[in-house]
Amino acid sequence: MIDVILVEDNHDVREMLAMIIDGSEGFSCKHAFVDCESALQFIPDNPPDVVLMDIDLPGISGIEGIKRLKVVLPNLDIIMLTVHEDDDSVFDSLCAGASGYLLKNTDPTVLLSSIKDVISGGSPMSSSIARKVVGSFQRSNSSPLTGRETEVLKKLCEGQNHKAIAESLFVSNHTIRMHIKNIYKKLHVHSRGQAVKKAIDERLV
Repeated sequence: MIDVILVEDNHDVREMLAMIIDGSEGFSCKHAFVDCESALQFIPDNPPDVVLMDIDLPGISGIEGIKRLKVVLPNLDIIMLTVHEDDDSVFDSLCAGASGYLLKNTDPTVLLSSIKDVISGGSPMSSSIARKVVGSFQRSNSSPLTGRETEVLKKLCEGQNHKAIAESLFVSNHTIRMHIKNIYKKLHVHSRGQAVKKAIDERLV
């Protein structure tokens, strides 16, 4: 059972999402909060598998909420679920530690598959967001990565999991794991989120 917590201030949206998630086999949504303050009090002692977080919230914003949650739960998967498509919202969310970025008009079946994907190590993004992220990068000439490592990093930034990357590059999962290990070592990072952040900050892909 995948335990999901919602942080969404719009009553109708919150109720609809809770109904979709809780009514789907293999998913549970027992807790939904209208603001980050309430979520920040509850989640550290009751961590779910995935948090769906809005950006525009009364009081603390969703982006600030991610930062605070990541301090106490660095491995918590948080998917931003919002109406915002602007660059600042996207990149600030990813740099804060969001594992994915979906728009609120995402089809319910895609939303559920994205929740599964993030647990499997993916970084799900709405297609328009993925294009924006990848399109904003220009590879740095000083990149320490090989061409194939850069390809793998780019696919990590697109939100693909290890299996999808391996299939798209026609190599084994073991090979992809070795590439990712080398990427982490060369970039001096220890997680996908840190690697994506460094790719954004240093324009590595």
